[in-house]
Amino acid sequence: MATRRTSKGEEKITEKEEETAAIVPVVSPKNDTKGPAVPGSVIAKLLLFTLAMVVAPLGSYFLTVNTVFSGNTTFAGATAAVVANVVLITYVLVAMAEDTKEQGEAKKSQ
Repeated sequence: MATRRTSKGEEKITEKEEETAAIVPVVSPKNDTKGPAVPGSVIAKLLLFTLAMVVAPLGSYFLTVNTVFSGNTTFAGATAAVVANVVLITYVLVAMAEDTKEQGEAKKSQ
């Protein structure tokens, strides 16, 4: 059972009063936009890069472990880590480019 601390000037609230207190639902303002909150192209890019974050490092590891590095798993693991970082950096750059493009379009429309 949880207790509530009160400051000196505050009156104490009993458990019964706390249970019977009216719960006021939060009314959210209506969304007056016609389209979705997040554009479909953004979702598509996120899904593409999510898939790339899984497939590219694993693929590079298994491709290089026996063909390039002759069974040396340390170098193949390092290659997979580098590929994962490349995918991540590419995602950040694409997101930044998209953001600056939207800001430029907003300035032109004003």
